[in-house]
Amino acid sequence: MNIHEYQSKEIFRRYGVATPRGYVATSVEEAVENAHKLGGALWVVKAQIHAGGRGLAGGVKLARSIEEVARYTQSLLGKNLVTHQTGPLGTVVQKVYIEEGMDIADEFYLGIVLDRAQEMPVIMASREGGMEIEKIAHETPEKIIKVTIDPFIGFQPYHGRELAFGLSLAKEEMADFIAFAKALYQAYMDNDASMIEINPLVKTKQGRFIALDGKMSFDDNALFRHPEIVAMRDYSEENPIEREASEYGLSYVKLNGNVGCMVNGAGLAMGTMDIIDYMGGEPANFLDVGGGANASTVAKGFEIILKDPNVKSIFVNIFGGIVRCDRIANGILEATKMVNVHVPVIVRLDGTNAKEAVEILKNANIKNIISATDLSDGAQKAVAAAKGALV
Repeated sequence: MNIHEYQSKEIFRRYGVATPRGYVATSVEEAVENAHKLGGALWVVKAQIHAGGRGLAGGVKLARSIEEVARYTQSLLGKNLVTHQTGPLGTVVQKVYIEEGMDIADEFYLGIVLDRAQEMPVIMASREGGMEIEKIAHETPEKIIKVTIDPFIGFQPYHGRELAFGLSLAKEEMADFIAFAKALYQAYMDNDASMIEINPLVKTKQGRFIALDGKMSFDDNALFRHPEIVAMRDYSEENPIEREASEYGLSYVKLNGNVGCMVNGAGLAMGTMDIIDYMGGEPANFLDVGGGANASTVAKGFEIILKDPNVKSIFVNIFGGIVRCDRIANGILEATKMVNVHVPVIVRLDGTNAKEAVEILKNANIKNIISATDLSDGAQKAVAAAKGALV
């Protein structure tokens, strides 16, 4: 689950992580009121969407008068903002964040993510603040300092010193920076975050470290422990089909291809998408129906996949273990009675009672349901069907 910048900064402040003062607005009048409330002569108007790269896309504006605050807010609200993280369709801006201007002396990058290989959080820091971390990692990886932290011992002063030395901070700056990094790590751990990113982390001309930006995402499986974070969820920022799928216990992610995928198990789903790509096709989605798939879940899976008008064929790839293949086959037949499945459906079933399942599908004699002998055969037929070729 993702939250907005202004919400991330609310969490930061609870842990003593310094941020600029700011207020969220959903109208020009509210933005102007917020600017007056902040005072001063310099404000930043920031589009609030669940994506990075807003500045490069024109979603962050520096206002030097109240009139500019109003004009920039007017131009951003309702705008379809396209960044490198939104995809080509972009995201409509429904909120802006009005923030006080800062007197910036230097910019850094600071982030925390889970290193799955080491099974521990890793803090990443760089002097290349304001730059895309992916670009830095690709072009100049030596500019990123990485410090892994064992949760059993937590953030220790030596972790902070390693980061500070790596950033070549002056001696008098180190204590403040280490305290900042420690507070950020505590926010990460306490809230079951999966990622925190501050880009840029700035040092003001007065020598203070301040989170000029802020991004947080959370482990969905831990949200039951954090009702206050669940309350921050902005459903308008989420894909409505993905949200509907989650309500039915289905894991669905929309992609840009035309071969729909229905699979049980995340690993098998990834393998299925890989082989579709290998066969010259492009998957339209990731859809894991889970280990307890039945007629109703399969029907809902078909319904969700077919909401994507780009889908030209569906590849059902099920390995029967917990649930038998013959039950899945009957579920597919029942699902076709509940949902109008108007594209070719290629079915590959393997595992428990796979032979019986093939016979069930064969005897049903439904024209657009086609059995596959194995994974390769199924992917090949699904790709061919999506291209309009005979299967």
